[in-house]
Amino acid sequence: MSEAKKKRRQYSADYIKYGFIENPSNPSSPLCLICQKTFSNEAMKPSRLQDHLNKMHPDKKDRDMTYFLEIKKKIENQPTISKLFSSASKQDDDGLRASYNISLLIAKTGKPHTIGEDLILPAVKEVITTVLHKPATDIIRKIPLSNNSVQRRIDEMAENIEESLCNYLQTCQFSIQLDESTLPTNEALLLSYVRFIKDEKICQEMLFATNLETDTKGETIFDTLQKFFDEKEIPFNNILSVATDGAPAMTGRHKGFIACLKNKVPDVLAVHCVIHRQHLVAKNLSERLHTSLQYVIRAVNKIRSNSLNDRLFSQLCIANDEDFNRLLLHTEVRWLSKDFYEVWFLPESVARVAAIVGDHRCHTPRH
Repeated sequence: MSEAKKKRRQYSADYIKYGFIENPSNPSSPLCLICQKTFSNEAMKPSRLQDHLNKMHPDKKDRDMTYFLEIKKKIENQPTISKLFSSASKQDDDGLRASYNISLLIAKTGKPHTIGEDLILPAVKEVITTVLHKPATDIIRKIPLSNNSVQRRIDEMAENIEESLCNYLQTCQFSIQLDESTLPTNEALLLSYVRFIKDEKICQEMLFATNLETDTKGETIFDTLQKFFDEKEIPFNNILSVATDGAPAMTGRHKGFIACLKNKVPDVLAVHCVIHRQHLVAKNLSERLHTSLQYVIRAVNKIRSNSLNDRLFSQLCIANDEDFNRLLLHTEVRWLSKDFYEVWFLPESVARVAAIVGDHRCHTPRH
């Protein structure tokens, strides 16, 4: 015959008058409020509890329930090790969260990573001490913002964003845009953007930026894109359209990037575009515009290359109440970056200084 199942006694709120409460770590066991001793479940009956109170705490046996309730309240408010660890852990988590948020702000503003330790933490300390009138040492210590910490936070957030974006691109269709450019240090940089629909909104994100180690041919650009797609497990079939500029490496009929992509995705739509908001003006200008531009370039360089001319020009601009009083030395870059833009707002000043330095062929640009 199987052994009868033991009856487990339940705690009653009336047991507080004997000085007993439920054990917080084991509710089926009674806990004495006075000596903090825990008893088994079998002892959870009025006769056993009252017997303990009479024998072990005879001076408390005549106390009313209010007395024991006050002791219970004090015990509940008393900090325990678990509560202390929980509070400390929460403060550490808040400090870590603040570290990530501040690192994100540093990345967005493009400031050096040392600004966190050199400026932000001292500023936070000053605010806490001066405005809140609280000690700031413990709070500052929980916000890691050293140069290495900020760099690590930014890298982790960038990896997380890239991972989330690639995971989404694995299951949705999107358009891709690529542009290759050579930096002044002769480094070939390939940029890629994607545009897709998410939550009924058109979103645009930068997919990657990577250096082309050797040449900038269309096949090399395609191999770079294919390597990235293979690593991130993004299907090529998800590409609906591709946008590039008109460079031969991109639009070449046989070995251009678009030709290589169409071999992989025959139905992809190729769109010609320019990455910049405004269409960059070609270097081959009309003869009339080219001649006028050369006059402007000659005047700007004569003003800017001589320190005396530069100072005289600055004083002249101030006297004429011009919006600007400095010019940039012309270099062989795209037309939008040339000094014609600044000269447009300083026509009289440029013409007068050009006449002073001996170049009377520099005429005032017409609006």
